[in-house]
Amino acid sequence: MFKGLYAGRRILITGHNGFKGSWLSYWLQELGADIYGLSLPISTRPNHFELLIPNMPGAHIDLADFQTVQDLMCSFQPELVFHLAAQSLVRRSYREPLLTLQSNVMGSANLLQAARACPALKGLVIVSSDKCYQNQEWPWGYRENEALGGHDPYSTSKACTELLVNCWRDSFFNPGTMQKPPLLASARAGNVIGGGDWAEDRIVPSLIGSAIGNESVNLRSPKALRPWQHVLEALSAYLLLGQKMLEGDGTVAQAWNFGPDDNQPISVLKMAESLQKHWPKINFTCQPEPDAPHEAHILRLDSSKARLLLQWHPVWDAEQTFARCANWYRHYYEKGELSTADDLQEYCRQAKQKGLAWTL
Repeated sequence: MFKGLYAGRRILITGHNGFKGSWLSYWLQELGADIYGLSLPISTRPNHFELLIPNMPGAHIDLADFQTVQDLMCSFQPELVFHLAAQSLVRRSYREPLLTLQSNVMGSANLLQAARACPALKGLVIVSSDKCYQNQEWPWGYRENEALGGHDPYSTSKACTELLVNCWRDSFFNPGTMQKPPLLASARAGNVIGGGDWAEDRIVPSLIGSAIGNESVNLRSPKALRPWQHVLEALSAYLLLGQKMLEGDGTVAQAWNFGPDDNQPISVLKMAESLQKHWPKINFTCQPEPDAPHEAHILRLDSSKARLLLQWHPVWDAEQTFARCANWYRHYYEKGELSTADDLQEYCRQAKQKGLAWTL
């Protein structure tokens, strides 16, 4: 997979003990990479990373601490960086806007600046979000050249991070200022779900909580439409960008959307019903919350550029995604088993069947 380019490579992952970070760390470990993680201390119990690869090398730091970030990066001298660390919760960003901006904007700026002192670095994949766009409630998907913006502090922080990426690419990571500048890309993924997410105030962990707590959870916005995709879809895209960077392909140094193939996004209600079909103990109601903070009603991504130029395509459709997600949690709570390895193996098997380029 990925032409075997990750074997033995020094890879730095920020946010390695989070939901996506834990899956990415495991996949890179399976690919034979020499990985190191930078994250805040674990904030949830259970924790997917702690259950899966607790002995992975890394450090608990705040990316807002520039000197520590720079010291650790200079010590490890990564060849590739995947930047996933973020305060990623919309409603929390309303409660703690300054923390959100400090974490997502200044944390990213510190990482980018520290990267300038890493001569071995070939590329950085900055993980962004579909929420970085100025939301117009359009029925069509946003393209990479649409206006950035944000109604809430989280979305604004992601839009700001995109501007930082453009700034560092143009100002510092170019042949005029560095002998061998690293490639810099941002990856804007849709709503990522899957096993191992226990973050507060997210819809899937809340639905899972209803199953294990024998109580009902309220869907605040059942009609809201989202581009749901399995976590492995986003990670295959990040790893494909990383592969291209290791190959020295400068065309990837830009922004990319990665979303599901489906022509229509799926409502929160339909997603919840699909999870419930695979785990009937899930229980929910649909009551409006008039005092709830604003959240976008329609979010769609146009990923045609990634399909055309990177030959990236999703592997699982919506129903497979919901089934894998629900069954992961069901196996964990009813049997005490982690399905992470099985999910990754099956995902890669089906990707190879489809002839996807990264499976070579």
